[in-house]
Amino acid sequence: MRNIRGIIVFTAFTVNTLIWFTPLFLLAIVKLIIPISAVRRPLTSVLMSIGENWISVNAMILSPVGSGGWNTSLSERIRDDGWYLVMSNHQTWVDIVVLQTAFNRRIPFLKFFIKQQLIWFPLLGIAWWALDMPFMKRYSPSYLAKHPEKKGRDLEATRKACEKFKDKPTSVINFVEGTRFTAEKRDKRRSPYRNLLMPRAGGIAVALDSMGHMFDAVLDVTIYYPDGPRSFWEMCCGDFIRADIHVEERSIDDSLLDGDYTNDRHFRKQVHAWLADIWADKDARLDQLAGSLQVNGHSPSDTPVS
Repeated sequence: MRNIRGIIVFTAFTVNTLIWFTPLFLLAIVKLIIPISAVRRPLTSVLMSIGENWISVNAMILSPVGSGGWNTSLSERIRDDGWYLVMSNHQTWVDIVVLQTAFNRRIPFLKFFIKQQLIWFPLLGIAWWALDMPFMKRYSPSYLAKHPEKKGRDLEATRKACEKFKDKPTSVINFVEGTRFTAEKRDKRRSPYRNLLMPRAGGIAVALDSMGHMFDAVLDVTIYYPDGPRSFWEMCCGDFIRADIHVEERSIDDSLLDGDYTNDRHFRKQVHAWLADIWADKDARLDQLAGSLQVNGHSPSDTPVS
């Protein structure tokens, strides 16, 4: 019965996606073939509404199977017509569902950084483009060693992708660790944190450089699963997933807005130090949440993340 429930819920997610994807895809084609701002801007607003409706129905699908009622702390100052840079820790694919549900219609539709290669993904590539997802072009260290002339090109491409957000309130989200947390990755990368991987500053630096003067605030999000992180399939199968979402609104120091992250070593160290302070606070908060569970006679489970 558990697997049957999972199949039913997953099918409902798929049907909901197809229902909203059809008008989204058709409008995306119109947006693609008519490169006129007066046409594209209202189309973008409609596309964002489609995305918000898709998330709302997903939340309704989750509610009867025991997920979706997550504890979220949000400031009353947060609004749906502001500009925000959202930073979060990352443990499982469920994080995306949690964040979309927690922020839906409370701040502008979340824009995720996506690898440049995924723009060619069948159907979804054009949908992500239509929703103004920022595509990032990344070069590996080995590639840059052979092609030093490409240094900084990836950040420049991301900078251009962010420029389109200047005309409409936007929330840009970045999983600063770059991948999902596991203890093995933490140890392999020699992270100084107990519950987090080392933050990667490149995407954040580009977002600050491109849009920093427009951002009303940084929303520093800490996601904690009291019973341990769970997989998307477990969520579909009806496993009750407890999640605490702590959101701290942080101002952006002017010194972080006008530097050259690629070529200025001093500025690069400044950005790294700013992120390190935030990550130290986040790590301590996760320790505190875990400690409060143990005091109350509970302990997080060791459920593996998939």
